[in-house]
Amino acid sequence: MMHELLRNGDGVRHMCEENKKVRVLATGTFDILHPGHLMYLEESRKLGDELYVIVSRDKNVSRRKRKPIIPEEQRLRIVSALKCVDYAMLGSEHDIYEPLYRIKPDIITIGYDQRFDEEELENELRRRGINSKVIRINKKEECRLCKVESIISYILEEMRYGGKKE
Repeated sequence: MMHELLRNGDGVRHMCEENKKVRVLATGTFDILHPGHLMYLEESRKLGDELYVIVSRDKNVSRRKRKPIIPEEQRLRIVSALKCVDYAMLGSEHDIYEPLYRIKPDIITIGYDQRFDEEELENELRRRGINSKVIRINKKEECRLCKVESIISYILEEMRYGGKKE
């Protein structure tokens, strides 16, 4: 099982002031990877020197929304192969904050459509002794199939009508 960090072969690109790398953390389900996911990760990567990504566990996703189509291990492999990602790992099944103690991110990014309140998240991080800045990535890809739900609807419609509306 791949529960440890997976390192992208591209590695770290540069150092910042005081020889400290700025570590950015992005999180998400990343089910049926699409251009919107890629934009979120690329924009997150621009904020620092290393991009860590936590891929949500199947069990945790199923509590909040529909069960992922792609199993967690496959989603992890796909995300870890992206050029902009330095490290990827599966999240904790019990406490979403658990991996942060090991990663120690300087910045945590959340996507434009992720259901987190930045202030509440920062307060919880401080309460747990994690001094990360939370930044919402508001930039989004505008395309018909840039949301997982749109992709699923499109596939179902194509299967139902074979591309021909009745």
